[in-house]
Amino acid sequence: MAIKGSLKEAGLADVCQLLAMGQKTGCLSVTDRSRFGQIYFDRGRITFATIVNRRDRLGDLLVREGHIDRETLEAAVDAQASEPDRRLGELLLERGAIDSRTLTACIQRQIEEAIYYLFTWNRGSFYFEVGKTPEGGEVVVSVNPESLLLEGARRVDEWSVIEEKIPSLDLIYRVDRERLAEARLDLTPQQEALAELLDGTRTVEEAAEASGFGEFQTGKALYGLLHAGFAHRVGRREPAEVAESPDLHEARNLGVAFYRTAMLEDADREFRRVLQADPHDALARHYLALISLRLGNPAEAVRRLTALLETSGPRRGAYLNLAYALRRQRRFADALRVLAEGRKLAPDEPALRLAQGATLLFSGDIDAAAPLLAEYRAMLPQDVLPPATYYYCAALCAVVDGRIEDASVLLEEGIAAHPASAPLLLLSGNVAERRADMVEAERRYQQAAEEDPSLAQPHKNLGDLAFRHGIHAEALEHYRRAAEIRPDLGDDLYARMGDIYYRQNERDEAIRCWRRALELNPANDVARNHLEILARAAG
Repeated sequence: MAIKGSLKEAGLADVCQLLAMGQKTGCLSVTDRSRFGQIYFDRGRITFATIVNRRDRLGDLLVREGHIDRETLEAAVDAQASEPDRRLGELLLERGAIDSRTLTACIQRQIEEAIYYLFTWNRGSFYFEVGKTPEGGEVVVSVNPESLLLEGARRVDEWSVIEEKIPSLDLIYRVDRERLAEARLDLTPQQEALAELLDGTRTVEEAAEASGFGEFQTGKALYGLLHAGFAHRVGRREPAEVAESPDLHEARNLGVAFYRTAMLEDADREFRRVLQADPHDALARHYLALISLRLGNPAEAVRRLTALLETSGPRRGAYLNLAYALRRQRRFADALRVLAEGRKLAPDEPALRLAQGATLLFSGDIDAAAPLLAEYRAMLPQDVLPPATYYYCAALCAVVDGRIEDASVLLEEGIAAHPASAPLLLLSGNVAERRADMVEAERRYQQAAEEDPSLAQPHKNLGDLAFRHGIHAEALEHYRRAAEIRPDLGDDLYARMGDIYYRQNERDEAIRCWRRALELNPANDVARNHLEILARAAG
């Protein structure tokens, strides 16, 4: 089940402790205003952490600890510029500059520093996605969170003191170098670096980036200089300065990261920043269309994607998403025409086969859908698992065709691969009902409701199960929840709610529900008959 909430209500350290104790595997994404970070867990142990758009300090750390010299680092960075997909550590290993043990140890310290910095965030939100793992090629470690939590708590306490003098990393300071030289003090390495960097033009965050020491060590060093009177504040980097000339690469990265973790408002903000600077940016335009889709506005997504294709030319991804948006509008013929154009561009693309099969299935043409779904599965390499959409569509084809056992096999395989997929769990509950296994059906519906609280149908189905067993209070609770989530779910929902209210002698509520059932379906004879009987009884 996805776990999400506000950092004001639950501190990040508490969330990490909960995930560690529960031996969870997945990715914890954290946002604090325009900052975004991720911590990965594997059975409760931390394996990786990253902060979007934060300087990669691996090279600085290797130089500072004496593993490589500055010239070796610069040569590797120059090589990386021509091979941007290669990681710095990988290039250094390949050149024999470091060994794998040194690389892993330094990456672990880098991960720990990233987590300590994340612990200081307190005004954003978090989201845990079950089963998500780091991208391929990342060096992962295995860290017991307990030691990190203890050190993190100490640093958070210390940071709260530092924040009294340095309330924001956007502040600009100047170090009085002449006074510092006259004092002839023994400075820490961090303070020596800051004495050169804080010249009245850099923010604290920029100094942390330039020095490679990180936000905590930089703040701690600056705190000492401020406390002793050797540094003073000269200004602040105003948001307007950033807005006038946005870092497009940074905004794109943030937008994608926010989108992938369902932080849609934040993603929308970042992509609009990109378009303010470059109205023709194809990536931002595409993601804004996807955000419209996820916010339940397929018409807006169709408009954006159509405009993107007209101005930027044919794009496989745009064809796929436009077809999906059209399918959401039940414009199946238009969706199929778009997918046909996509297949001209990429005739061997499996995803287009899957999209065609799904569109035909939901249009009611199951005979045409099934072969395309089978063709899609055959095109996938053996080591690649299909997405949840495939399992859902293939199982639904089997259900409609009366092949319940085949559907059960497909759903079990799909849920094993995608345990958090609410649609698969919901369909699995339907199949269990058809097999008269009501215990399994209830279990699957409960799981679907937990995985996606925005779905009304699991609650409706749980209500139906309880209603058939005469557990009317429980049924009504589920029906109410379903109606709250989706008020137009169906006339039978309100007809049954009316029946329960009438049994409980809540006559006014019963009448309200039966009238709502007739609004949704004037042909609902059950609701009509109940209302007529009550009207005659009232004289």
